[in-house]
Amino acid sequence: QVQLVESGGGLVQAGGSLTLSCAASGRTFNNYAMGWFRQAPGKEREFVAAISSNGRSAKYADSVAGRSTISRSNAMAYLQMNSLKPEDTAVYYCASDYVYDRLWRSEPQYWGQGTQVTVSS
Repeated sequence: QVQLVESGGGLVQAGGSLTLSCAASGRTFNNYAMGWFRQAPGKEREFVAAISSNGRSAKYADSVAGRSTISRSNAMAYLQMNSLKPEDTAVYYCASDYVYDRLWRSEPQYWGQGTQVTVSS
């Protein structure tokens, strides 16, 4: 079992930056790939970014590529977001799975509770 707890959400102005954190506990964290998803009001949850268990591979959704960076260290995963836009407003979820590409091809096994990010125009 892997437990995930997100933090770092909040209110930020358009053009600003924010770093989300995900604290993992439970099974050997280093064996699991990590990812971030988001769900805006009235929309389906969507993939944002993923990082492999060894941190050497990362994948981004087109909507955030070039202005977001996913990273990991010890029992933490991070999503740094720059040049934020009002359309980035959503609840952001941390997710984890033993299989890297399951993070964007399927349904990750473990999920956090989410943290709200609101970008004002």
